[in-house]
Amino acid sequence: STQKPISSGFQTNEYADAQLQEIVRKMRERATVYKEKLNDPVLSSPEGSPEASPSKKKPPPPPKEEKKEEKKEELEIKPEEDHYCDMLCCKFKKPPLKKYKEYLQLPESIDSYTDRRYVAWLMLVTVAYNWNCWFIPLRFVFPYQTPSNIKYWVAIDVICDICYLCDLLIFQPRVQFLKGGDIISDKVEMKKFYHSSVKFRLDVISVLPFDVLYFFFGFNPALRANRMLKHNTFFEFNDRLEAILDKAYIYRVIRTTGYLLFILHVNACLYYWASDYEGLGSTRWVYDGEGNMYLRCYYWAVRTLITIGGLPEPQTLFEIIFQLLNFFLGVFVFSSLIGQMRDVIGAATAGQNYYRSCMDNTVSYMNTYSIPRLVQNRVRTWYEYTWDSQGMLDESELLEQMPVKMQLAIAIDVNFAIVNKVDLFKGCDTQMIYDMLLRLKSIVYLPGDFVCKKGEIGREMYIIKQGEVQVLGGPDGTKVLVTLKAGAVFGEISLLAAGGGNRRTANVVAHGFANLFILDKKTLNEILVHYPDSEKLLKKKAKVLLKAKGKPAPGPPVQQPRGLAGLFGQKPETPKMFKALLGGKGKEGLARLLQLKRQQDTQVTPQKIDIGKHLHFCFQETPAEAQNKPEQEEKKPVEAAASSAPPEQKSEQNVDTKPKPSTIQRETSKESLIISMSPSPTAGEGEILKVEVKEKKQK
Repeated sequence: STQKPISSGFQTNEYADAQLQEIVRKMRERATVYKEKLNDPVLSSPEGSPEASPSKKKPPPPPKEEKKEEKKEELEIKPEEDHYCDMLCCKFKKPPLKKYKEYLQLPESIDSYTDRRYVAWLMLVTVAYNWNCWFIPLRFVFPYQTPSNIKYWVAIDVICDICYLCDLLIFQPRVQFLKGGDIISDKVEMKKFYHSSVKFRLDVISVLPFDVLYFFFGFNPALRANRMLKHNTFFEFNDRLEAILDKAYIYRVIRTTGYLLFILHVNACLYYWASDYEGLGSTRWVYDGEGNMYLRCYYWAVRTLITIGGLPEPQTLFEIIFQLLNFFLGVFVFSSLIGQMRDVIGAATAGQNYYRSCMDNTVSYMNTYSIPRLVQNRVRTWYEYTWDSQGMLDESELLEQMPVKMQLAIAIDVNFAIVNKVDLFKGCDTQMIYDMLLRLKSIVYLPGDFVCKKGEIGREMYIIKQGEVQVLGGPDGTKVLVTLKAGAVFGEISLLAAGGGNRRTANVVAHGFANLFILDKKTLNEILVHYPDSEKLLKKKAKVLLKAKGKPAPGPPVQQPRGLAGLFGQKPETPKMFKALLGGKGKEGLARLLQLKRQQDTQVTPQKIDIGKHLHFCFQETPAEAQNKPEQEEKKPVEAAASSAPPEQKSEQNVDTKPKPSTIQRETSKESLIISMSPSPTAGEGEILKVEVKEKKQK
């Protein structure tokens, strides 16, 4: 037998076929995206943004000579960048000298409020100013400046004068100033402004070289008294330093103490001058010249200004006038300094006093209304932790004093990194997120506090700023499902839940102290009024997240029966239609059926219900029902009960060709319930459930 040749059919190119299939797949995906676009206009177009039109042709490359020059410059720069220093056995890299010069190079204009280098320079000038203020009176009155050590005093005086000159000629003409709300940084304008100020005049007077008079009057420190007129720089340094210190009140206390010590220092110098004028040891009131002259005079000045008393009485008129002036000056100066010290300490502890006042008022309120001790302890714990963690009870009170722009800048630095992690807000308008940052509220939860409970309507979103929270679940609600740490977000679905609310599905408890940011639904809706595009995007994302989280969790795996029971499979569940028909369990359901049957008809009428499974049941009275029957019926024989069935019923049972329901009857039964299954005469309708209730006739 000859075999027929197999026809090869139409031959195709495999590469072309693959390309065509890829094109078809892409076209189908494109069509699907456009359908979704028509159904939901929030989605963006699948087409990519058009590329920019090509610009003009690039200019021709530079000549070879220019390239050579650039290469030479690069070679010159590289050795400076890769500058290493050999020291002993190690070799380390250090920045080149040019970087140091750039850092030390003075800018054309100086911002006196933010430039730390300017503050450092003011500190150097302040040290020079304090040297002059403390040692010029000391050298003028006490005999500490001698010909043997005059060169050291003069050397330090020259260094201080150089600092004064540099500040006058270099730094102060570069300081910016405000004019009509504008910051002026022009060189000419800054010089004119400084030269027209009172500060410039005092600075010029403070550097006048009266020291040249040393050659005529000797080395008298009183000729340098004009150096103490540079007090404006000293007070400016105090203001700038307090602005950058974290705890400025500490410096204020030190400065006030320095004022007191300086006044005592001046008073000690005056007392030695008066004693020298009267003659050392000439009277009981003056200094007797024994011991350390400065310490003895300083001790006298302290007792006089603080009005301790116990000093020798003045003898001469000069001593009496000097002592009276000293007492008046001491009362005025000392009381002023004590008042200033009180203000400084009061300002430093104002927050602590406010915290104590709030806590005392709260404790008094709880005691008045007999609040339980457990609740009072938790309130005290909340006050203490909130104050210790953030230094204030409410952060919003501090921010309310600032302009909105500054509030936004602080909120961005503190909270933007946390809010930006929320998937719900990704892709939203940045300005909308900025507005939302200003509405976040910070709340502290104590250990064991419920952040939200299962079944509550969720109206807030929570962002963990600090601490941890635990999500509880399980049958008893105590099983820890997950632990959320700082930066985690939960409850965001509740903000945009459809239908007006979304119930919490688990309990969330604070594990330890937890500081949370809260954003409620009402606040978010007020913000979204001004951002309709972001509102549409959030609603779409909320639907997607609700669908993802709304899927039922997979249940526990079904255990397979062991042994021979596994051959028969699991027992089918009772049909719901049959459960609804019975309406109850045991004798209650049977009693309802019998009562319904008596009301409808005394004849037997089968009830038909279409179901897809075969069922065969028989309900009888329980032994408890049989005991409540009359004793006469209990004495009847079983045969009589069996033969009491009418012949019609027997004939009906014989006619049925389908499986007969098994009925177990007792002699006490008056009714019989028969349930059977029979195929439906109409094809495709399944089977028919028959329920028959028959009464037994007495002989």
